[in-house]
Amino acid sequence: MKNTVFSILSFLGLTLTACHAQTETDSTKAEMPPKERGASGYNLLTPQQQYVILQKGTDRAFTGDYYNKTDKGLYICRQCNAPLYESDDKFESHCGWPSFDQEIKGSVIRVPDADGQRTEIICSNCKGHLGHVFLGEGFTDKDTRHCVNTSSLLFVPADKVKDIPPTIKP
Repeated sequence: MKNTVFSILSFLGLTLTACHAQTETDSTKAEMPPKERGASGYNLLTPQQQYVILQKGTDRAFTGDYYNKTDKGLYICRQCNAPLYESDDKFESHCGWPSFDQEIKGSVIRVPDADGQRTEIICSNCKGHLGHVFLGEGFTDKDTRHCVNTSSLLFVPADKVKDIPPTIKP
C-alpha cells in the first residue's frame, strides 16, 4: 500500500513539474513575434489565442503570463505586432488580467460590447479582440482600466524593442 501511494505521489509530482517547465518554456519563447505567418498573413496563433483574438473569448483569470509582470518593455498585438501598451502604463488591479490605464495613442479602438454593458477594446490595426475597458473605478489618476487578455498580447523586453518586426498591415 505504501509503495502504491508513493508511486502515485511521485507520478503527480513529475507531472506537475513537467507542466510547469512547459509553461516557462512557452513563456520564454513568446517574447518575440513568431517568424511564420498564417493564411491570413498575420502571426500564427495557438487555438487559445484564436479563441480570444478572433472569437472574442476570454482567458481564465490569474492564468496568463502577464498579469503579474512588472518588467520594463512594450506590449504588442500578438496577431499583428502593433504596439499597444507601454509597461509604464501597466498597474496591478488584482483582477487577474493585465491592466493598463492608457494605450499608445491610436492603437486601440473602443466598441460597444454585444452585451450592452461593457466596452470592448480591439487592436486598431488588425481588429483583434484585446479585452474590455472600464472607467470610473479609481485605480489610477487616469481612472481608466484596460483589462486585456494575455492571449492577445506579446511582451517585448525593453532591450529588444528595437528588434520588433514591423506591424503586419491587413
